[in-house]
Amino acid sequence: MQENQIKNNRAIGIFDSGFGGLTVMSAISKLLPKENLIYFGDTAHVPYGSKSKKIVTEFATKISKFLVKNNVKMIVIACNTASAFSLDYLKKNIKVPVIGVIKAGSVMAAQNTKNKRVGVIGTEGTVKSSAYEKEIKKYDNKINCFSKACPLFVPLVEEGWNNGKITEDIINVYLKNLVDKKIDTIILGCTHYPLLKETIKKVIGNKINIIDSANAVALAVQTLLTEKKLLRTSGKAAYKFYVSDGPQKFKNIGSKFLGKKILTVKKVEID
Repeated sequence: MQENQIKNNRAIGIFDSGFGGLTVMSAISKLLPKENLIYFGDTAHVPYGSKSKKIVTEFATKISKFLVKNNVKMIVIACNTASAFSLDYLKKNIKVPVIGVIKAGSVMAAQNTKNKRVGVIGTEGTVKSSAYEKEIKKYDNKINCFSKACPLFVPLVEEGWNNGKITEDIINVYLKNLVDKKIDTIILGCTHYPLLKETIKKVIGNKINIIDSANAVALAVQTLLTEKKLLRTSGKAAYKFYVSDGPQKFKNIGSKFLGKKILTVKKVEID
């Protein structure tokens, strides 16, 4: 086997604090069906959204080193909070390319907005970091950003309450002020939120563009691998799943996020 082919066969490493990053993995697997993927869910420390930058960066660094030991060719931070807090540090300190979910979603939103009014919803940590606003302003500083933390969205998704009257009412309470700001584009700034996409659309209407960062990241991964000549173009893809706690629960809930059954999950210690 040629050296280039061996390099290309290495997996893409993906990590998140729990299940949500599986929506990113799903998008990558659909766009790049030949790529081997390794997923790490830090289920012992979920959620990241309410934790400090220092602690999240410590977790993210340990996970990234674990993925590098597993010979990945790049790392995707499939977590908005970890992307906001840890991306710059990891890019400087990890020896493979690292990308996060925030830049890709920001660029897509900036390209889609017509009236330059963009809403961002996410965890407390992501919203407080203003990471999306900073990235959007880099692209076009005339765009106005309006952010809202939606902490109840994650438990709703994990309970399987993706639709129904209660879910619609909660979405309406959180998003009414953003709609009143006349936004024409909204970023789903948490990897759990794509599972609420249809219900969000029902509540806020079809006139507002919904930006799913998972799809934006998949395109960014494709671009980076193409530029570095690391795309895997043949063979059957292999997927591996690791967690820091609760492998059985991860299998059960994770399958909903991934959109296909997860058969094997291995618990590993990263501390």
